[in-house]
Amino acid sequence: MIEDSAGAIDYQEADCPNGDRAPTVVFVPGSCSTGAAWRPVIAALNGRYRCVTTSLLGYGRTAERRTPDDPSIRHEVDVVEAVIRRAGGPVHLVGHSFGGLVSLAVALHGRVPLASLTIAEAPGPELLHAVGEHAHYRSFRDMFASYSAAYASGNREAIATMIDFYAGAGTFASWPPRVRDYAIETTAVNLLDWANAYDFALSPARLGDIALPVLVMRGGASHPAVLRLNELLSMHIPGARLATIPGAAHFMISTHAEEVARAIAGHVARSPS
Repeated sequence: MIEDSAGAIDYQEADCPNGDRAPTVVFVPGSCSTGAAWRPVIAALNGRYRCVTTSLLGYGRTAERRTPDDPSIRHEVDVVEAVIRRAGGPVHLVGHSFGGLVSLAVALHGRVPLASLTIAEAPGPELLHAVGEHAHYRSFRDMFASYSAAYASGNREAIATMIDFYAGAGTFASWPPRVRDYAIETTAVNLLDWANAYDFALSPARLGDIALPVLVMRGGASHPAVLRLNELLSMHIPGARLATIPGAAHFMISTHAEEVARAIAGHVARSPS
């Protein structure tokens, strides 16, 4: 744990045979999960890196510090920056889903040393809006409207709308009960995450300020709006590479851990430490 004046922050290091000689990779999970979500990918990396994980605000043991009146992503940025400072930089920063958007915000803030950035299906719908991709932007907005209305009406499983949007109909129902229960338990936190995402303005000009090696990953079977969004991220971040994981959807870090690990390892190898 990191004891911060604004609240506790999850911090965990996986065993690394090479110790301090190995490159440090900081893994940021998405919504409805903790750093444990990265275990399959870390296992597939087979001890080649010093792997650090955390949890975002309101998940695991990381204390919430946002409110509906203050949904700024800067609160999430503060958490990840604290983790990077504890790990010691420069680090290779890897974020999945909402953790990918937070990692992108960390890179844009530029207050901690990064060796590289990997983003896996970050939900940055405002970029779609900024470039006039109105149909894909509406897909995100319609999903969120349906999801939030269901939650407001008392639907205990409202979050299934969001999960199935990302990974296909029936995905939420297919999850183990404990995983579904944690998603249900943290629905209010996830709604704050979406408030962060819509509050975080993204544009080609802003993405053009990123000056480090960037890998953008997406699943080949993901929603068309998600596919296009990640393509746009790779197009507007200077020098970014786009990797599509065949057959994968949004939750690729568990369903296609070997492929994701291979892509991360290749990106780290091509990036300066």
